[in-house]
Amino acid sequence: MSGQTTEPAAGGLRIVIGSDEAGVDYKEALLKDLEADGRVAEVIDIGVHRAAEDFTRPYPYVGLKAGQLISEGAADRALLFCGTGLGVAIAANKVLGIRAATAHDSFSVERSVLSNNCQVLTMGQRVVGLELARRLAREWIGYTFDPDSASAAKVQVLSDYEGC
Repeated sequence: MSGQTTEPAAGGLRIVIGSDEAGVDYKEALLKDLEADGRVAEVIDIGVHRAAEDFTRPYPYVGLKAGQLISEGAADRALLFCGTGLGVAIAANKVLGIRAATAHDSFSVERSVLSNNCQVLTMGQRVVGLELARRLAREWIGYTFDPDSASAAKVQVLSDYEGC
């Protein structure tokens, strides 16, 4: 996956959104925001859903599914929520070639993409306010990793280690 970047597809980004039950309120709010954002071509909702069987699905399944969709080329990025953002990040990072970061401030969101080419942003519904989460997601969509940047060699070390 060494060539994979977070650059949007020609028609815009294909973004997976998901959560466990501790992040479902934010997932539902940000889903609507993403669908209304002109930089987003497609939003893939992987749950959980409030009145569905998947509502109690644990966070590892959400993080793993999001990472797999990106790894398979079905999506460009993922925005995931749980109570802290940490669990879904750990799970997504288990997928070969995926870099997920939990970020609750603008600078970390920026650096997650520009310095680390992270494809997955995670946040905690129990940690950050909804309006800040919305703002950070809007900012995150606007960043694109530069494969010619000084950070590219550092990201390549990770890809080489994974054999991607």
